Amino acid sequence: MKIGVSIKHVEVLSQGWVKLRRYTLDYRRRDGRTVTLTREVHDHGHGAAVLPYDSVRGTVLLARQFRLPAALHDGTGDLIEVCAGLLENEAPEACILREAREELGFRLHNLRQVAACHTTPGAVTEHLTMFLADYGASDRVAAGGGSPGEGEDIEILELPFAAALQLMAAGQIRDAKTIMLILFLERELRRG
Repeated sequence: MKIGVSIKHVEVLSQGWVKLRRYTLDYRRRDGRTVTLTREVHDHGHGAAVLPYDSVRGTVLLARQFRLPAALHDGTGDLIEVCAGLLENEAPEACILREAREELGFRLHNLRQVAACHTTPGAVTEHLTMFLADYGASDRVAAGGGSPGEGEDIEILELPFAAALQLMAAGQIRDAKTIMLILFLERELRRG
């Protein structure tokens, strides 16, 4: 914990799928003054995300699924995203290989980490590890579509990378992790 921060009280607001806590803390500002702050923090665990690329066909694998928070924001909760999932007491690499089989139905190769970041550090504890990976047409190992037991209803999208870039530029890809991974892949391909 950062020097200059002293947690005074923690109140549990929710213990459901996410943990929501209200923290009261004393914070020593850069000017030396100490102030009391109250912050609510959402914790649902850490995650991993991947954008698979087939260099032979020039395609990527994405997923389309419903997201309630997006629907509450603008009425359009049907998002195009990269494959992602929460860590289940496992390394990010193991998580994303498992998620790729469950969500996309594909085995991935040459997994390479391109970033690790806090997704919404002002209110959410999640730390996301992001990867690019390779796949080919012969790597399909399952139907994909997600886990019905978790309420997932995922449409698998295999499309040319150029089409993914166009969807992003047109504002039809609105998910931050997906935008970042598309840009990481574009940079990798430019570097050759």
